[in-house]
Amino acid sequence: MNEKVLIVDDEKEIADLVEVCLKNEGYQVFKFYSAKEALACTREQELDMAILDVMLPDMDGFLLCQRIREEHLYPIIMLTAKVEDMDKIMGLTLGADDYVTKPFNPLELIARVKTQLRRYMRYDRPETSPKETDTVEIKGLHISKSTHKCTHNGRELALTPIEFNILWYLCSHRGTVVSSEELFETVWGEKYLDNNNTVMAHIARLREKLKEPPRKPKIIKTIWGVGYTIE
Repeated sequence: MNEKVLIVDDEKEIADLVEVCLKNEGYQVFKFYSAKEALACTREQELDMAILDVMLPDMDGFLLCQRIREEHLYPIIMLTAKVEDMDKIMGLTLGADDYVTKPFNPLELIARVKTQLRRYMRYDRPETSPKETDTVEIKGLHISKSTHKCTHNGRELALTPIEFNILWYLCSHRGTVVSSEELFETVWGEKYLDNNNTVMAHIARLREKLKEPPRKPKIIKTIWGVGYTIE
């Protein structure tokens, strides 16, 4: 294990704790207490993951997440004391893959890090021999599982691993309605809770990247009270 993980938190004790836990698991750690230094690191290092605090002294953590997501696809975990649903939805909409609230159990954080990295490494690496079934074309949307690339009307979409997996699952189940519960448990590999808005936030982000009108999307359609479908 040699993955590089960025930590950004202005609470020194928490940043140091996360650093120790990650190093004990064999990860390379790049730790910063401000967003400015962290952004410089993202441009100098080939990172595999970022763990960001929301309340930073020089930049809102959500904005930092957005800046990173403009150039990089690796997983981002938001680490914060904020617990409101809207804060979680905002972070996920801006490109975060997971959300951990303080105080947290270090073992839980490490488990989430491993889950996100495992998913990222598995889906971001192309297979040596692509199969015909690894590619789907629907309404100008071309998505390839083997190369982990997606284009819409010839324009390449910069999708996070989570976004790609959601879109691939919907495309591969074209014509059927997929529930939020099924999507979450398939893509995230965790038990779905009724008050979980994670899927909704990621669908909204996908529609934004597809330049879909929010009220009348043409590709990813909402079947109210049931789930999502691509016809």
